[in-house]
Amino acid sequence: MVVDKLENAHLYFGLGSGIEKALRFIQNNPLDSLSTGKHEIEQEKITLSINEYATKNENQAFLEAHEKNIDVQYMIRGREKMGHALRGTYKPHTDYDNKKDIQFFEGMADFFCLSEGMFAVFFSTDLHMPGLQIHHSEQVKKAVIKVRVSE
Repeated sequence: MVVDKLENAHLYFGLGSGIEKALRFIQNNPLDSLSTGKHEIEQEKITLSINEYATKNENQAFLEAHEKNIDVQYMIRGREKMGHALRGTYKPHTDYDNKKDIQFFEGMADFFCLSEGMFAVFFSTDLHMPGLQIHHSEQVKKAVIKVRVSE
C-alpha cells in the first residue's frame, strides 16, 4: 500500500507503467469536472470511476481485495477514513467474484484518513476498507482507477 499527496506522485512512477499512467492522468486532468461513472483511460488496461457518496460507519463495511486490478484511489473532494490490512490470514466473508474482481473479508484493520489531494494505491496483497466516516458522514467525490495486473 502507498498513501501520499499527489505532489509526490513522481516518487511512485517506478512501481509500474500502469501506476505511472494512472497518477499522471490524475495530475493532468480536471477530475472534479468529470461526471460520475466509468471512463476508459487505456482500453482493457486502465479504467477510471468517478464516485460521489456519503461516507458510512465502519460496522457497515468489510475489508475488500482484488486479484486482477491494482486500485489507485484519489480524493477529489472531501475526506474519508480508510481501513487497511495485509491479506495473509484474514477469513473471507464472501467467495471471490471473478466478474467484479472483488472478495470481501472479515477482520480488524488499521485506519488512516484520505483527504483532498491525496491518493492511495492498493495491491492484491492489500485488504482495504474505503468510504468510512471520520466523525460524521460527509459527502465525498473520489476517483478510483483500476490498473490491470499483468498476467
